[in-house]
Amino acid sequence: MAHGSAGSSGEGRLRRLTRELAKFGAVGGAGLLVNLGVFNLVRHVTDLQVVRASVIATVVAIAFNYVGFRYFTYRDRDKGGRTKEMTLFLLFSVVGLVIENGLLFLATYGFGWDSPLQSNVFKFIGIGVATLFRFWSYRTWVFKAIPLRGAAEARGAAGSAASAGAGKQRVG
Repeated sequence: MAHGSAGSSGEGRLRRLTRELAKFGAVGGAGLLVNLGVFNLVRHVTDLQVVRASVIATVVAIAFNYVGFRYFTYRDRDKGGRTKEMTLFLLFSVVGLVIENGLLFLATYGFGWDSPLQSNVFKFIGIGVATLFRFWSYRTWVFKAIPLRGAAEARGAAGSAASAGAGKQRVG
Protein backbone atom coordinates (compact mmCIF):
# COMPACT_ATOMS: atom_id res chain seq x y z
CA MET A 1 0.00 0.00 0.00
CA ALA A 2 1.09 3.56 -0.61
CA HIS A 3 2.46 5.59 2.25
CA GLY A 4 -0.32 7.62 3.86
CA SER A 5 -3.14 5.34 2.72
CA ALA A 6 -5.77 4.15 5.17
CA GLY A 7 -4.08 0.74 5.43
CA SER A 8 -0.69 2.11 6.41
CA SER A 9 -2.33 4.56 8.80
CA GLY A 10 -4.09 1.65 10.48
CA GLU A 11 -0.83 -0.28 10.60
CA GLY A 12 0.87 2.72 12.22
CA ARG A 13 -1.85 2.97 14.84
CA LEU A 14 -1.54 -0.74 15.55
CA ARG A 15 2.26 -0.42 15.92
CA ARG A 16 1.84 2.54 18.30
CA LEU A 17 -0.78 0.68 20.34
CA THR A 18 1.46 -2.42 20.49
CA ARG A 19 4.40 -0.28 21.64
CA GLU A 20 2.19 1.45 24.21
CA LEU A 21 0.90 -1.90 25.52
CA ALA A 22 4.47 -3.21 25.81
CA LYS A 23 5.61 -0.13 27.75
CA PHE A 24 2.48 -0.19 29.92
CA GLY A 25 3.12 -3.88 30.56
CA ALA A 26 6.77 -3.28 31.49
CA VAL A 27 5.87 -0.59 34.02
CA GLY A 28 2.87 -2.58 35.19
CA GLY A 29 4.95 -5.75 35.57
CA ALA A 30 7.47 -3.91 37.72
CA GLY A 31 4.56 -2.35 39.64
CA LEU A 32 3.10 -5.83 40.14
CA LEU A 33 6.36 -6.98 41.72
CA VAL A 34 6.42 -3.88 43.94
CA ASN A 35 2.78 -4.42 44.91
CA LEU A 36 3.13 -8.12 45.74
CA GLY A 37 6.51 -7.60 47.41
CA VAL A 38 5.27 -4.83 49.69
CA PHE A 39 2.06 -6.80 50.37
CA ASN A 40 3.95 -9.89 51.52
CA LEU A 41 6.53 -7.85 53.44
CA VAL A 42 3.82 -5.95 55.33
CA ARG A 43 1.92 -9.18 56.03
CA HIS A 44 5.00 -10.89 57.44
CA VAL A 45 6.43 -8.05 59.55
CA THR A 46 3.18 -6.61 60.92
CA ASP A 47 -0.09 -7.88 62.33
CA LEU A 48 -2.19 -5.87 59.88
CA GLN A 49 -5.20 -7.53 58.36
CA VAL A 50 -4.89 -8.79 54.80
CA VAL A 51 -6.84 -6.01 53.08
CA ARG A 52 -5.09 -3.24 55.03
CA ALA A 53 -1.71 -4.67 54.06
CA SER A 54 -2.93 -4.84 50.48
CA VAL A 55 -4.09 -1.22 50.47
CA ILE A 56 -0.64 -0.10 51.70
CA ALA A 57 1.03 -2.16 48.97
CA THR A 58 -1.33 -0.78 46.33
CA VAL A 59 -0.60 2.83 47.35
CA VAL A 60 3.16 2.20 47.11
CA ALA A 61 2.67 0.60 43.68
CA ILE A 62 0.51 3.53 42.51
CA ALA A 63 3.32 5.99 43.31
CA PHE A 64 5.86 3.73 41.58
CA ASN A 65 3.62 3.34 38.53
CA TYR A 66 2.94 7.07 38.15
CA VAL A 67 6.65 7.74 37.79
CA GLY A 68 7.01 4.87 35.30
CA PHE A 69 3.99 5.86 33.24
CA ARG A 70 4.79 9.59 33.14
CA TYR A 71 8.50 9.26 32.36
CA PHE A 72 8.55 6.03 30.31
CA THR A 73 5.25 4.80 28.91
CA TYR A 74 3.62 8.17 28.23
CA ARG A 75 6.65 10.48 28.14
CA ASP A 76 5.63 11.72 24.69
CA ARG A 77 2.12 12.66 25.80
CA ASP A 78 0.82 16.08 26.69
CA LYS A 79 2.63 17.40 29.76
CA GLY A 80 0.45 20.47 30.16
CA GLY A 81 -1.88 20.59 33.13
CA ARG A 82 0.21 18.40 35.43
CA THR A 83 -2.13 19.10 38.38
CA LYS A 84 -5.12 17.87 36.38
CA GLU A 85 -3.11 14.85 35.21
CA MET A 86 -2.14 13.88 38.75
CA THR A 87 -5.67 14.43 40.03
CA LEU A 88 -7.14 12.19 37.34
CA PHE A 89 -4.37 9.62 37.84
CA LEU A 90 -5.12 9.48 41.56
CA LEU A 91 -8.88 9.33 40.96
CA PHE A 92 -8.61 6.39 38.54
CA SER A 93 -5.95 4.76 40.71
CA VAL A 94 -8.30 4.87 43.70
CA VAL A 95 -11.02 3.22 41.59
CA GLY A 96 -8.46 0.55 40.64
CA LEU A 97 -7.51 0.21 44.32
CA VAL A 98 -11.16 -0.41 45.20
CA ILE A 99 -11.51 -3.01 42.42
CA GLU A 100 -8.28 -4.77 43.40
CA ASN A 101 -8.88 -4.80 47.12
CA GLY A 102 -12.61 -5.36 46.79
CA LEU A 103 -11.92 -8.73 45.18
CA LEU A 104 -9.42 -9.57 47.92
CA PHE A 105 -11.91 -8.46 50.57
CA LEU A 106 -14.64 -10.64 49.03
CA ALA A 107 -12.35 -13.68 48.88
CA THR A 108 -11.03 -13.17 52.42
CA TYR A 109 -14.13 -12.15 54.33
CA GLY A 110 -16.87 -13.39 52.02
CA PHE A 111 -15.50 -16.86 51.33
CA GLY A 112 -12.94 -17.28 54.11
CA TRP A 113 -10.08 -17.81 51.65
CA ASP A 114 -7.32 -16.27 53.72
CA SER A 115 -4.27 -18.50 53.59
CA PRO A 116 -1.12 -16.76 52.33
CA LEU A 117 -1.40 -18.58 48.99
CA GLN A 118 -5.09 -17.72 48.59
CA SER A 119 -4.47 -14.11 49.54
CA ASN A 120 -1.72 -13.82 46.93
CA VAL A 121 -3.86 -15.47 44.25
CA PHE A 122 -6.80 -13.13 44.85
CA LYS A 123 -4.50 -10.12 45.16
CA PHE A 124 -3.04 -11.08 41.77
CA ILE A 125 -6.51 -11.53 40.21
CA GLY A 126 -7.60 -8.18 41.65
CA ILE A 127 -4.52 -6.50 40.21
CA GLY A 128 -5.31 -8.03 36.81
CA VAL A 129 -8.91 -6.81 36.74
CA ALA A 130 -7.92 -3.36 38.03
CA THR A 131 -5.14 -3.17 35.42
CA LEU A 132 -7.63 -3.49 32.58
CA PHE A 133 -9.57 -0.54 34.00
CA ARG A 134 -6.40 1.46 34.63
CA PHE A 135 -5.04 0.94 31.10
CA TRP A 136 -8.27 2.20 29.57
CA SER A 137 -8.67 5.15 31.95
CA TYR A 138 -5.03 6.30 31.95
CA ARG A 139 -4.72 6.34 28.17
CA THR A 140 -8.17 7.86 27.66
CA TRP A 141 -8.28 10.49 30.39
CA VAL A 142 -4.92 10.95 32.13
CA PHE A 143 -2.08 10.71 29.60
CA LYS A 144 -3.84 12.10 26.53
CA ALA A 145 -2.17 11.86 23.16
CA ILE A 146 -1.00 15.08 21.58
CA PRO A 147 -2.86 15.49 18.25
CA LEU A 148 -0.67 14.95 15.20
CA ARG A 149 0.54 18.28 13.80
CA GLY A 150 -1.02 17.71 10.36
CA ALA A 151 -4.37 16.66 11.80
CA ALA A 152 -4.50 19.67 14.13
CA GLU A 153 -3.57 22.05 11.31
CA ALA A 154 -6.19 20.48 9.02
CA ARG A 155 -8.87 20.91 11.69
CA GLY A 156 -7.77 24.51 12.24
CA ALA A 157 -7.86 25.26 8.50
CA ALA A 158 -11.27 23.62 8.15
CA GLY A 159 -12.59 25.67 11.06
CA SER A 160 -11.19 28.89 9.54
CA ALA A 161 -12.69 28.06 6.15
CA ALA A 162 -16.07 27.34 7.73
CA SER A 163 -15.94 30.64 9.64
CA ALA A 164 -15.00 32.56 6.50
CA GLY A 165 -17.77 30.85 4.53
CA ALA A 166 -20.32 31.66 7.24
CA GLY A 167 -19.23 35.31 7.25
CA LYS A 168 -19.70 35.62 3.45
CA GLN A 169 -23.21 34.22 3.67
CA ARG A 170 -24.25 36.83 6.23
CA VAL A 171 -22.90 39.71 4.13
CA GLY A 172 -24.44 38.65 0.84
